Amino acid sequence: PARRVAGVFQAAKKLVLSKRAGRGRTLELLRRNAANGLSVANLVAGLASVLCSLNRQYPRSCWLLLVGFLLDLADGAVARRLNACSALGAKLDDFADFTTFGLATALLLQPRGVLDGLLVIAYVMAVFARLCFFSTGIPFTYRGLPCPYASSLLAATFLLTEGNVALLRVTAAVMILFMVDRGFYPHDKVLESQFWKKMVYAGGVVTVLFAPMAVAAGYCLVWATSYIIFPFAVWSCRA
Repeated sequence: PARRVAGVFQAAKKLVLSKRAGRGRTLELLRRNAANGLSVANLVAGLASVLCSLNRQYPRSCWLLLVGFLLDLADGAVARRLNACSALGAKLDDFADFTTFGLATALLLQPRGVLDGLLVIAYVMAVFARLCFFSTGIPFTYRGLPCPYASSLLAATFLLTEGNVALLRVTAAVMILFMVDRGFYPHDKVLESQFWKKMVYAGGVVTVLFAPMAVAAGYCLVWATSYIIFPFAVWSCRA
């Protein structure tokens, strides 16, 4: 009987330890892939935005772009917070950014002719160049305007002007110049810096998810414009 009791005890102990080990592996897997999950969500938002634009549902496409903007800001913060940065994660994030802030955003320009098509190609290539070739070598500093802010500004402009394509194309041309310019922009680190920046992000989440679309567009337009025009005066990182 004593041996049987000891055997049952050992089996129970192994079962508990195996469950703990399994739970630990699951938590570690979730930790390592939390940022990747946000990148995938950003990618899905971008693909959904593309489909909405192809079906001429442009307001929904713009809303998805604003959601992608918020997801992208959270992605980097989660990766750094959980110490889960990886080469695979960086590639996934770049692919998601190119899809959402390049292809999906460019479709808002609604090309109808050769010149419109060239503008769309130029915008997509500016995003491509910005993501692939504009490294700085300076910690917490971007070279050229980060494409999520250009996308947010274009989506907000589209919503507030009720789809004024002519104004949108002019704005896109200006954003191309900002993105290919090699001037410096601070790493915003909204979720890892001062309390007021976190509140700006929280306000963005609330307005995009729950407020009328015009309110969300106005909020994101002011946010993006402040970063584009006053990057160091307002958004210089002071973690």
